[in-house]
Amino acid sequence: MTFKNALSIALLCGTPVLGGCVATVGAKSAQLVPQSPATVADPVAATDASADPVAVLVAASNTHFAAGQQELALGHLKQARTEFDRSLDILLESPDGARADARLREHFDRLVDRISVLEQSALATGDGFTETKSEPASIDALLAIETFGAGKPAMATAETVEADLENTTHDIPIPANDRVLRYVELFQGRLRDFLADGLARGAQYLPMIQETFRAEGLPLDLAYIPLIESAFKPSALSRAKARGVWQFMRGTALENGLKADWYLDERADPEKATRAAAKYLKTLHSIFEDWHLAMASYNGGPGRVKRALTTSRKNDFWQLSATTRYLPRETRDYVPMILAAVIIAKNPAQYGFDVIPMVPPPTETVMAPAALDLRRVAEWAGVAVDEIQRLNPEFRRWTTPVKQGEYAIRVPLGTADRIREGLAASAPSQLNAMQFHTVKKGETLALIAKKLGVSRTDLAEANYLRTTSRVATGARLVIPRMPSSALLARASSADLAQAALTVAEVMAETAAVSEPAARTYRVRAGDTLFAIARRNGATVAQLQSWNKMRGTKLSIGDRLIVQRPNAAANTQQ
Repeated sequence: MTFKNALSIALLCGTPVLGGCVATVGAKSAQLVPQSPATVADPVAATDASADPVAVLVAASNTHFAAGQQELALGHLKQARTEFDRSLDILLESPDGARADARLREHFDRLVDRISVLEQSALATGDGFTETKSEPASIDALLAIETFGAGKPAMATAETVEADLENTTHDIPIPANDRVLRYVELFQGRLRDFLADGLARGAQYLPMIQETFRAEGLPLDLAYIPLIESAFKPSALSRAKARGVWQFMRGTALENGLKADWYLDERADPEKATRAAAKYLKTLHSIFEDWHLAMASYNGGPGRVKRALTTSRKNDFWQLSATTRYLPRETRDYVPMILAAVIIAKNPAQYGFDVIPMVPPPTETVMAPAALDLRRVAEWAGVAVDEIQRLNPEFRRWTTPVKQGEYAIRVPLGTADRIREGLAASAPSQLNAMQFHTVKKGETLALIAKKLGVSRTDLAEANYLRTTSRVATGARLVIPRMPSSALLARASSADLAQAALTVAEVMAETAAVSEPAARTYRVRAGDTLFAIARRNGATVAQLQSWNKMRGTKLSIGDRLIVQRPNAAANTQQ
């Protein structure tokens, strides 16, 4: 269908055509929001639309156009495509055709222009690999709060905590000293909303974390570390670039078995990150043989804590952190803050908290192929794209990684069979609309990046290369961002033709085939650019690009290029 390619590109490019698409940090959303086409006869304002056949057709067309917009807002690209095509088909299938009446002709042309603009917007501003959004990690703001010199905690706080510690079982030592008590008061006061929110969110992860720690022989009190690190937000990202509920730095994550590359970051997967955290905490405890020092090193690094112990000749965290000489303030505050959070989390009602636990949505797992656009998954599941992203926060882009192999993705309970059916019924080229560049003789990563208007680092990492890597002539590279409209205008026809090669073609070694000649079409009376594009399996934007057209007006006898060499792949997605 005419709208198929542009929406497939919008799907991969992540073009936020409507407000329902995922916003991204540091990325500008497309400003264009297509509205229902302006018409000469407004069916809503008509006093008796049934008496005016043209008004009836226009109203029906607008209904489908609006429905397409609603489907786009949910990320349901197939349904949106169907609605947009139907909005035009209603006019084309009318008894006298879409151009018989002046009002109908004007509405049709406006509608085609709107859809064409949407296609071009997808091409010009789409960014298929913009990183999904992150949230600020709570640890940054919490450790910025100064508690020293804040005065002695209230006697009532000390009595409450001491009584609580006597009656509540803890598996790490928790002293009721002033430093811990100050944070108990802080969490009951100005940080009450933060802690309540974190406790509610953490309820959906704590059973899994405690089960993992129990199996590893770790203290269950440590399960509350994410309450301070991230408020249990998988998308949390600190200023130091630590990520996930456990706030792993990338190097530490890799050392503890997590994958972190351009497509995938398992630091954001709560289950996988919890297993890595258990491994790391066991390592830290084996070094220091003290949980307070192990917790301090979780924040400040084991090297720093080792040096502090050597310099101070002390072996107790509270003595080591009593002055500012050996550890930075953030690390000195980190341990009492964690312990205060554990105290309240184990008995929230005692401290005035009425926690309403967040219940995790029921899910099931589907094995997905490489380079599967997650918006296809949302479409098959019948849910908004945001829901699939929330269930799979480890995917940094809206696609599974392009390397060969299957990936387990979480989907809402009861949708797995529909998704498997969608996968089985789709050709490889229908699972994505990725763009590729074939390396020409003499090209380097730097030259290709400049030509296509993408970051050299992104280009390298999207293809699992270093920025200094050499690329062989003939190699096919994933383009991590669609070129800008200006670059598209300057790009050669060969660049445009090869831009929609499928992942299957890139991943598999294929024999070279001769290229067919470009196919042309001579314009006849009654033709429209939309109708010609649809009959030839192209899009309006493609025809405009191939024929260097700015608008949609045609003259009888014009000869149009309707298929470029190698463009068949372009028109099948």
